[in-house]
Amino acid sequence: MENRILIIEDEENIARVLQLELQFEGYIADTAHTGTEGLIKYRENKYDLVLLDLMLPEMHGLDVLKRIRATEISTPVILLTAKSEVEDKVKGLDLGANDYVTKPFEIEELLARIRNAIRFTKQVTKVEENDHLLTYSNLSIDEQSREVQYFNQHVELTPREYDLLLYLLKHPKQVLTREQILDAVWGFDYYGDTNVVDVYIRYVRQKLEKANPTSLIQTVRGVGYVLRESSNEA
Repeated sequence: MENRILIIEDEENIARVLQLELQFEGYIADTAHTGTEGLIKYRENKYDLVLLDLMLPEMHGLDVLKRIRATEISTPVILLTAKSEVEDKVKGLDLGANDYVTKPFEIEELLARIRNAIRFTKQVTKVEENDHLLTYSNLSIDEQSREVQYFNQHVELTPREYDLLLYLLKHPKQVLTREQILDAVWGFDYYGDTNVVDVYIRYVRQKLEKANPTSLIQTVRGVGYVLRESSNEA
């Protein structure tokens, strides 16, 4: 998918040259010539990067940056600055700008900085997206959506069954006693029969085995249960 860039630059000739260069490189490039127009376009569209001039009419570039960062922190912003704007460069970086280039600049340098900023942001986003995904063998649980998949098939669990499987998945290959499982899933103040663990283990196994007969939840006799591949069963 093509990356989309917003150019907020009051000098129309510069903005047009940047737009043409970016389009030649395969980007979708929009332009705005005032701070207000740029902020409106930013809020109305989804951009992968913003090129932001500091000396803008209607609203200073730093004010535009403040408003962008007040609601969104991941979109990279590269400042376009004059050599004399040293203090504004520092303020811009402190406010959340990712980088800056000083006018006049070589277009190849700017393109390299754009590629680097977009690549880094996508890598960070990918890591963040995977932070809530737990996997072991062919089992995966998305903690954010609470979706469970086994051999790429959705497994529907009750809230208690989900908590039980999640606890096992967070401790793969670790033998867990019934008491440990009770404390973690039902709470330390639970005074019911420990057989409830066996009952729910059976429920979860049955639901997983509907997706695939290979069982990951192994019984360790006289101790409890462990999540591991059956080939490793002792």
